[in-house]
Amino acid sequence: MSAFQEIAALLSLSALLGMLAVRLRQPLIIAYILVGIIAGPAVMNLAGDHSSISLLSEIGITVLLFVVGLKLDMHLVRTLGPVALATGLGQLSFTIVAGLILCRMLGLDWASAGYVAVALTFSSTIIIVKLLSDKGEIDSLHGRIAMGFLIVQDIAVVLAMLVISLYQPSHGTHEGLSPLALIGALLASLALLYLLVRFALPRLLAPMARSPELLMLVAIAWGTLLAGGAEALGLSKELGAFIAGFCLASTPLREAIASRLTSLRDFLLLFFFLHLGIQLDFTYLHQQIGSALLLSLFVLIGNPLIVMAIMGAMGYRKRTGFMAGLTVAQISEFSIIFVAMGISLGHVGGAALGLTTLVGVITITLSTYMILYSQPLFERLSPWLGIFERRVAHRENAEDNAPEQAQPEVIVYGLGRYGRQLAHRLQDGGLRVLGVDFDPQALASARQAGLAVCYGDAEDADFIAHLPLQQARALVSTIPQREVNAILLRAARSGGFRGNVTLSAFREGDLEAFTRAGAASVLQPYIDAADSAARRLLEEVNQPLS
Repeated sequence: MSAFQEIAALLSLSALLGMLAVRLRQPLIIAYILVGIIAGPAVMNLAGDHSSISLLSEIGITVLLFVVGLKLDMHLVRTLGPVALATGLGQLSFTIVAGLILCRMLGLDWASAGYVAVALTFSSTIIIVKLLSDKGEIDSLHGRIAMGFLIVQDIAVVLAMLVISLYQPSHGTHEGLSPLALIGALLASLALLYLLVRFALPRLLAPMARSPELLMLVAIAWGTLLAGGAEALGLSKELGAFIAGFCLASTPLREAIASRLTSLRDFLLLFFFLHLGIQLDFTYLHQQIGSALLLSLFVLIGNPLIVMAIMGAMGYRKRTGFMAGLTVAQISEFSIIFVAMGISLGHVGGAALGLTTLVGVITITLSTYMILYSQPLFERLSPWLGIFERRVAHRENAEDNAPEQAQPEVIVYGLGRYGRQLAHRLQDGGLRVLGVDFDPQALASARQAGLAVCYGDAEDADFIAHLPLQQARALVSTIPQREVNAILLRAARSGGFRGNVTLSAFREGDLEAFTRAGAASVLQPYIDAADSAARRLLEEVNQPLS
């Protein structure tokens, strides 16, 4: 079978297993590793020549690090806030120390134990963003906190790669250079980079914005140039690619470049995971199943617990800590890449990579379902999670977040575009309105527009009991998710609220479901807007021409 036919067969098999993974609501990473195992010598032996797959795998990792550097927002890094830094650094420290002790107890040597312990700390930003976006929770408080400490992890993994790339056997063009000379070369390279980024790159990129194809070519050329330069200095090309992306992160064209490279990155990463599956040594795997299960339990349980403990100590509710903690209940593609770099540098053997890959497959698979079904999981575990919450969760207490005012007559849940306009109309009509949302930015916008607001999550039944419901005559939800509305309605009734509960039907079938559930009335934003627009157009069309 020719190299082209091998690639064609691997892509076809990847597409088939990819469709199955999507059906099972699993990340494609799992499918790609399984394809590599199936195509490898242990099963079908489809891939005889690994050189082309290996090259595409290396390019994929380089493009991944370039995109990571490109998307690193320094403004966001500077404004992470104490909770993101505390949870990020706390989880990193706890996992490295506890993971190192656990790995040594399992019989790993110091080098392998160190690599695996560090690999256990990283969570997959790509997977978490996808899952939170699908659930509509990316803008929630726990979603924003999770994104904050995931950025802390991304910075940590890049620093870790920098450290290990400095500890490799001398080879290539810099052989014979003293450490002092190597440091001098690095400093000179960084100074040159600063001058290029500060003065040359903005002027070079500005006229290229007229041609997206040329802009993409220049960006890729810049990334490969710095990756090759880093390799020539004896560092990893991945580190060079990251620095190349980071240099472009401050330019106004970074989003245009990143959006075009994302699809290329995803395609090329397919070959990294295929190559990983093909190279897995099953000689060690059967001996590592017990160790992999133990380390997986440590990641699935230990990492969320440390996040919940830190967030509880900082005054967050147990639900917010639980939801944010679930996002670190898996290791990431970077974990596998990190250990693979250790093998390429001669620091560890293949057994460490096999163990890390097994832990990755187990934790990514299980944590995906944990995040997808986080609310039912929280409801079952809630009675035992009280130890992670202060008696007064001051950062989320409605009485602390709500402004000083008379008791509200109407409480509006959901301050998106529709909810904010509705709250304003009710307030203009003389009613006292309190707006509630879980998006800090939506709250800030509504507060600036003159609305009384407080933070709150409709899925948190405990929070609803803290709302000022005593004199409220109506509770209105403009949230589009049917399941969330059902939780809100049930929590309001079980909390003794006797006023009208009005829900919003955005999808077919919502009206009947909410009516059966006992909602006093149901708003239909799309139908109401269409009716209003139609009446206006009819009036305009029927007017005589002047």
